[in-house]
Amino acid sequence: MDTDKHGFNLPEGELTHAIIGAAFEVLNVLGHGLHEKPYENALVVELRLRGIAVEQQRRFQILYKTVQVGEYVPDLMASSSVIVDTKVLDRITEVERGKMINYLRITKLRVGLIVNFHKPKLEWERVVL
Repeated sequence: MDTDKHGFNLPEGELTHAIIGAAFEVLNVLGHGLHEKPYENALVVELRLRGIAVEQQRRFQILYKTVQVGEYVPDLMASSSVIVDTKVLDRITEVERGKMINYLRITKLRVGLIVNFHKPKLEWERVVL
């Protein structure tokens, strides 16, 4: 796993940079501290306004030895290549990073973005497998 807050050199670096820019705009317009769902919905709108394809609440099977034992439903998937997890937390912790690693394994994607709208300053992290 690799996390990086600023680099373009990671896989999907330009796309994650564009998503982060959209998240900044959402935070600037809505302010901080709402529940997660308004941020998720607003981010869908902003990404589409910027010409970025986005899917909301797509379902993925969780398999155990070829048997479906559950499903994972990510908040957002941008351009079919980046999982975006919107949060309203005090801070991003190892718990969120660990969950994102599992999400990436389930979806078979390499790049995830955790975006936290809790404070006036946007907090975000890229997670790359």
